[in-house]
Amino acid sequence: MSPTTTALVTGGTSGLGLAVAARLLASGTVPVLLGRDGERGRAALESLGGRAGPEPLDGRAVFVQGDVTRPDDVTAALDAAERHGTLRAVVNCAGVPHAERVAGRSGPHSLDRFAEVVTANLVGTFNVVRLAAVRMAANEPAGEERGVIVNTASLAAFEGQVGQAAYAASKGGVVAMTLPLARELAGSLIRVVTVAPGFFATPAVATVPAAARAELDRDLVHPRRWGDPDDFAALVAHVLDNPMINGETIRVDGAVRMSSGLRRRA
Repeated sequence: MSPTTTALVTGGTSGLGLAVAARLLASGTVPVLLGRDGERGRAALESLGGRAGPEPLDGRAVFVQGDVTRPDDVTAALDAAERHGTLRAVVNCAGVPHAERVAGRSGPHSLDRFAEVVTANLVGTFNVVRLAAVRMAANEPAGEERGVIVNTASLAAFEGQVGQAAYAASKGGVVAMTLPLARELAGSLIRVVTVAPGFFATPAVATVPAAARAELDRDLVHPRRWGDPDDFAALVAHVLDNPMINGETIRVDGAVRMSSGLRRRA
């Protein structure tokens, strides 16, 4: 990618998104981080050598505070990206984890919480895609394409465990819309790809009880470790650079196939 290229990274203030932003920055692309937490955003910028606010600083990262489900917030982040250069990439890493049984000891699954998870993970992803695609479609082609959109799903989309109905539904939706998006946006020379990570060592892992994590460890194959966020970022970087990867969901999981989770109690 050229030095004048910008990329929007949602959820770019920590974990997988921050690793992607670091890779982009190292390649000469200006990452625009969109996240809800201002303090976390400022910390991310410090690690990347950027600053808070809508204006990028001399080819460094920039943070825009906002929520992927709010069109005005996404528009502000896209505006920031276009003020610096040409928006050629969008990497959607924003999302929320969730675990709750449909018929648990405390009663039925919260319908509001189900809607919140689907809104954050699926509707939020689509909101970014629809707004970014219009911007990218107006770009001058660079080689064979005008832009690339990479979304993040999860192994739960394929092998959701007990308690993951809401999360699996939200990520399954991201997988299901990958091919139709790629087919539709092909006319605008925009690729759409989804990455489905397995077990990765991100800040969200801190919320997983030790007993539950120990059981997840049993499913590891090779390498027998949880992924590093840079493993995810390396795949995203390759997807951005390889024009033949399109309309596909790629698992990055070390051959993990998740068990049912039935051995754990609610």
